[in-house]
Amino acid sequence: MDSARMPTSPPDDVRTTAPRSRALATEAVHAGRDDLARQGLHAPPIDLSTTYPSYDSRGEAARIDAFAATGADPDGPPVYGRLGNPTVARFETALARLEGTEAAVAFASGMAALSAVLLVRGSMGLRHVVAVRPLYGCSDHLLTAGLLGSEVTWTDPAGIADALRPDTGLVMVESPANPTLAELDLPAVAHACGSVPLLADNTFATPVLQRPAEQGARLVLHSATKYLGGHGDVMAGVVACDEEFAGRLRQVRFATGGVLHPLAGYLLLRGLATLPVRVRAASATAAELARRLAADPRVARVHYPRIGGAMVSFEVHGDPHEVIGRVRLITPAVSLGSVDTLIQHPASISHRIVDADDRRGAGVSDRLLRLSVGLEDAEDLWADLDGALGERAEAIPLREALARTE
Repeated sequence: MDSARMPTSPPDDVRTTAPRSRALATEAVHAGRDDLARQGLHAPPIDLSTTYPSYDSRGEAARIDAFAATGADPDGPPVYGRLGNPTVARFETALARLEGTEAAVAFASGMAALSAVLLVRGSMGLRHVVAVRPLYGCSDHLLTAGLLGSEVTWTDPAGIADALRPDTGLVMVESPANPTLAELDLPAVAHACGSVPLLADNTFATPVLQRPAEQGARLVLHSATKYLGGHGDVMAGVVACDEEFAGRLRQVRFATGGVLHPLAGYLLLRGLATLPVRVRAASATAAELARRLAADPRVARVHYPRIGGAMVSFEVHGDPHEVIGRVRLITPAVSLGSVDTLIQHPASISHRIVDADDRRGAGVSDRLLRLSVGLEDAEDLWADLDGALGERAEAIPLREALARTE
């Protein structure tokens, strides 16, 4: 057949209907890209426009009115970059499919995403939040300081139901938690919430290891800066939720301007394609490092979640700052979820903003180190950790090592 006469797009009935249920690894590669072949494209395009031409001002006015009423994505061509962007929308579609929700709304950072959730509930007169520590340090600070007019009651999981009030608009948890990797029974927590929406921060687990919406959470929060982007070069946040709540989040995003840049949306969509591979590879290495750390007498305790993952926290007998100062391959830096391994001292950085007594009460000791395991070889990482921990001592028995892992 003459190549010039070969079809450049699939038949009309291909990729025009919702796909059948597909495995997560398949969705990670294809979600948000279902219309590309129809346009004769393979790689998703980047739309950097801030504004768009419109010769039908009456129609545009009607679309803006519809957005103001419900927050639904306007039908037809884009209007303005603060209202929505086609590249960002692809990422939102993909993330919603991975989390198993109706929609997702992306923001300029994870904190912008959490702020939008609080503003939505506060606008309804529901400013009280029930939360379980530990949370990411800045999330803790945002709630405690009441910067958005919210009031927080801190409790343990068993106390959630008793902490609810008529003006409670949200219950917030993080599992596995930052930085202790403590895990919660999400279905039990969701049950305790009753009709109050449960917001679960799923940054550490990602939808590869856990899908909170399937366990009763109405809202799933990600600092997309971490695993979703995965390469330490994009800052973003996203909330996966039902369409009704998504509409309210879009209205807040439009009003406050916490929009995600299209280039960041493009990088996030690209990052999702390798998310399952990256998370599983890094998790295997993290599990091995956790095993070795637990058997090392220089380490007092190791925290590693039952569901697995690429995060390891451990408490040392010696000075944690000296360990930070001696690493050479591993990078001492805040953040996590990148292809390279990072280590940090939460009490000095990520959770410094949390009151010291609250921090220690949540299990964040002054000797705790948080390790975000990347894609390097396990032996190279262990050699670096071994040197950073200082003078070696005789390994402890396996049974004792298992008892030291939480």
